[in-house]
Amino acid sequence: MVIPYVLHEQMSFWKGCINFIMRDTLCYDAAFVSVPHRQLLCACPEGILAQVTKPEIESLFGSNREVLLTQGLTLGGLKCVVVRDNLCTKNQPRTMDLRMTFSGNSGEHSNRAITVVLINPVGLILVGQRGVQGGTLSMMAFQAARYIKDNLQHGADAVDNCQSPGCKSFPHE
Repeated sequence: MVIPYVLHEQMSFWKGCINFIMRDTLCYDAAFVSVPHRQLLCACPEGILAQVTKPEIESLFGSNREVLLTQGLTLGGLKCVVVRDNLCTKNQPRTMDLRMTFSGNSGEHSNRAITVVLINPVGLILVGQRGVQGGTLSMMAFQAARYIKDNLQHGADAVDNCQSPGCKSFPHE
């Protein structure tokens, strides 16, 4: 699978965004995924979302919304239920709110709010600390999305002007 060079070129950008987001005490975990390629771009190394699989990303951003709404999905192997789904609508912003269900004996990951926001061609997934409401997490995601939209376009323009043979794509494993 090949991911556009701009996504790889911006790897330090994604890591910087993750670090900035995680400074806020509202977030428990965060990740960026390539929506067209259904691959994880960057996540907190020790987080739940670092374990997100291609089938989970396909389920999250796929076209079969009925199954998603009735059966839920998993992220990083943990079961989630859909609270609100506007990812595939024509309305802006394109977001989804989820809630992580009980997991494990300690319930460490139970009942956490999750917000997904689509920033084409990238999806941002945020998991809130226990007790953080979905609306609060969504506001944080919108702010991050605005920043990313403004700064990713600048990076994409720089890549479009690159004349080096390796500038357009790279293998991502």
